[in-house]
Amino acid sequence: MENYKCRSVGIIGSGIQGVCIGYQLIKKGVNVTLFDKNDPLSNNYKPASYGNAGHFSPYAVLQLNRPDVLNDVPKMLLSSYGPLALKWNYIPKMLNWIFHYLKNCNKKSMLHTAKYMHQILNLSKNAYEEIFQEIDTSRLVEKKGIIYVWTNKNLKSRNLEIKIRNDLGIKQKILNQKQVLEYEPNLNPVFDAGVIFEDAMHARDPHGILKEIFKLFLKKGGKFIQTDIKSLKQVNESETIVKSETEDFKFEKTVIATGAFSKKFTDQLGEKIPLDTERGYHVHFKNKDNLISRPVIFLDRGFGMTPMNQGLRAVGTVELGGLNNPLSKKRIQYIINCAKELLPQLDKHDDEWLGFRPTLPDFLPILGPSSKNKNIIYAFGHQHLGWTLGAITGKIVSGIVAGEKTNLDLAPYSSKRFN
Repeated sequence: MENYKCRSVGIIGSGIQGVCIGYQLIKKGVNVTLFDKNDPLSNNYKPASYGNAGHFSPYAVLQLNRPDVLNDVPKMLLSSYGPLALKWNYIPKMLNWIFHYLKNCNKKSMLHTAKYMHQILNLSKNAYEEIFQEIDTSRLVEKKGIIYVWTNKNLKSRNLEIKIRNDLGIKQKILNQKQVLEYEPNLNPVFDAGVIFEDAMHARDPHGILKEIFKLFLKKGGKFIQTDIKSLKQVNESETIVKSETEDFKFEKTVIATGAFSKKFTDQLGEKIPLDTERGYHVHFKNKDNLISRPVIFLDRGFGMTPMNQGLRAVGTVELGGLNNPLSKKRIQYIINCAKELLPQLDKHDDEWLGFRPTLPDFLPILGPSSKNKNIIYAFGHQHLGWTLGAITGKIVSGIVAGEKTNLDLAPYSSKRFN
């Protein structure tokens, strides 16, 4: 193993995962080609990194596989003023995901997810800092912490979150309403308390950061081919073939990092992975980014706001509805209502956007080889934390590709858990 050197790698997907994996492999001296039907440098392209909340969230260990959340799901689905929505025409396609979700929605699974999210989240900030030493982030990143606020309505859930983060040693500072307003005096005090994660940072322009890392990848010798990849297969122990409509490309190993679109490839490879899509929305309020100094998330509403170069970005809601349903105006209106509840100073909005979060029913990503094709490596399923986990995924997956030893326990991220 010591002298093993992977010669060539194809990466399908040029989002934050693919670009960070490519960058780390180039640093190891591997020949890397990145494929995507869209050019990351195009200003007309609006991928997940264009539209996300921009938070680097190393504290976000708790996910939706929680018994306390499950109890609220029916109520949330029946309210149009709620953080969760369902496209009813999509339910038949989600039955497998829902079956696995219910199986993973208990205290034991919740703590398992929290533990193994923490394992990688804990390394996520340093992994980005390493990359940020090589690019100019002066107008792209701010380090002012991130605030969550809530009402006293679901205190049991809030106390559970605080306790689990404490148990894992995550730094958090609990705030009363007055203390929140000292940080963010423009907020309408419709909440009772909050928490600040002082070590967290946020992006002023996530797509801008993706572009800088992509340019660094190219500068260091990475290749990019703009084409729509249709299929891939492992031919033998040392060869995989990636096929577009017009051409075949050969590599020793191939990485699938196509986020919510990865299921097409895993289905082709005969792995029944229950990947599905949470649809997330955003709007901008132009020239209103000065109303808050840092991201503020209102937990009761499942929504947040981030000051960005494009204006104040309001993001949120979870809509289960797949990749093909149209944008829901109800969800957009929900975000606008939530934003104006916290900041009544807001007026008209711009730029309605819908993006896709690739989510597995236990809320852990898949990082590692396909169970049937060891030279095809998976890197997807990061749900709400794709942005936070980009740089550390790059380090972990490039290490897997290069056959390096690691002291991380990677078994919980294996696709084998669903087969």
